[in-house]
Amino acid sequence: MLRRSSSSAAIHLRRLSSSSSSPKPTPPAPLPSPLADALSQLLITHHNPFHPSESALQLLGISLCPSLLFQTLLRLRNHSKPALSLFLFARSHLNLPLSSHSYDLIIDSLGRARQFDAAWRVLVEMGGDGVAPTSTTFAVMVRRHVAAGLTRQAVRAFDDMEAFVGREPNSDEFCMLLDTLCKYKYPKIAMEIFNKRKHKYVLDEKMYTILISGWCKMNRADMARKLLEEMISKQIEPNIITYNTLLNGLCRNASLHPTTRLERTVNCAEELLEEMRNRGIQPDVTSYSILLHVFSRAHLPEIVIKKFDEMRELGISPSLVTYTSVIKCLVSCGRLNHAYELLDEMSCNGISPQAATFNCFFKEYFGRKDVESALTLYNKMKNESVFDIHTYNILLRMFINLEKFQLVNEIWTDLRATSFGPDLDTYTLLIHGFCEKRKWRGACEFLMEMIERGFLPQKITFERVYRGLIQADMVQTWRRLKKRVDEEGEKFGKEFEVYDLKTYKR
Repeated sequence: MLRRSSSSAAIHLRRLSSSSSSPKPTPPAPLPSPLADALSQLLITHHNPFHPSESALQLLGISLCPSLLFQTLLRLRNHSKPALSLFLFARSHLNLPLSSHSYDLIIDSLGRARQFDAAWRVLVEMGGDGVAPTSTTFAVMVRRHVAAGLTRQAVRAFDDMEAFVGREPNSDEFCMLLDTLCKYKYPKIAMEIFNKRKHKYVLDEKMYTILISGWCKMNRADMARKLLEEMISKQIEPNIITYNTLLNGLCRNASLHPTTRLERTVNCAEELLEEMRNRGIQPDVTSYSILLHVFSRAHLPEIVIKKFDEMRELGISPSLVTYTSVIKCLVSCGRLNHAYELLDEMSCNGISPQAATFNCFFKEYFGRKDVESALTLYNKMKNESVFDIHTYNILLRMFINLEKFQLVNEIWTDLRATSFGPDLDTYTLLIHGFCEKRKWRGACEFLMEMIERGFLPQKITFERVYRGLIQADMVQTWRRLKKRVDEEGEKFGKEFEVYDLKTYKR
């Protein structure tokens, strides 16, 4: 299933609150490289766990350099097995001078596939290869454990960092741990760690802002307000990011119906804006974007347009987030022509629409079951590289629900040709969707492909296929599938036996 994404304003706040010196667990965007594109697609298409040396043999005629390796690994982030196979080949056969960034990518790829034993082994081997793990390496490890719900292991990984980097974590790295926990909605654990360890660091507005953000994600504006009062009492001055974070927390999950609740939310927001002004902090484009998002959620397009125009009259230039909030409101209210006009205005003002902007349209077409309009927009923009994995997941779910399996195949082919490719959520929605439509053969094929590419199906996915095949009186099909999975596991284990990679969750 699709992961629940944060609002655009929340994403913008998170980017603003990240210090340039903090370890960044998110890999950079791939640079244009036709050779890396071709090589990654070759490995994705032809890597076969039943022939573990195949990927290595295919590379014999290719001159692999560190930069090409890095760019190829970026494109294989969602394909842990071919990524690890390429990495091991480069390390053992070509003796390339690998950087910590390449190791970080492999650890991130394995962590995304929940292959934590293998990820730790790669991390330990870094030192033996003469590449010292960095704080970014551990930021990746922490993030992947927290994303998997393994918070205790994440904290343990953070504590292990000292043994590898030769010093205690600094303030920025401590903020990284708190921020990761809060991002994935574990503010209580973050608070416990903060209270136990805060004596080691000089407290600042960044730490408090991160914690405020965490409680806001859990719709606990009361706890966020207490933290704001605490930081002020300690003579730590909140900044615009702190107030915008709290403003976003007050507004993003507030119930807006009936109208009295909307009025109460807007009044609370206005009071906070006034408090900001009294402290000499003027609301910025993010502040107004948050307010616009409130009215957008309430499906009040006239007020959204009015506030949008007021903002521009004050000399505040709309950002991508601002435009996206307004477009989302217009689209959800059926005012598609107006939304497309605003889309054109964005381009004229030098702001390129991103995937989140287009996803507003695709979600509306999904709700309307408007296949023609969805395809028109998709075909118009697919060569512009503006879509993300969520775009493809929305379209795949839409066409599966409408039983447009020819279109499913076309979108699937396009997705596999992208630099990011399908992820765990994509395979999961395909398998469950095909099961719901009683397309057992397709479901089994996606399940096998998922496992062969290093993704671990959740227990519910495996059980869904099993129950469906049994209820459809396809016991022999299940037995053949189970045999293939076991055979794949045996071959898979031989290819990466020292890394203890797991084939699927039983």
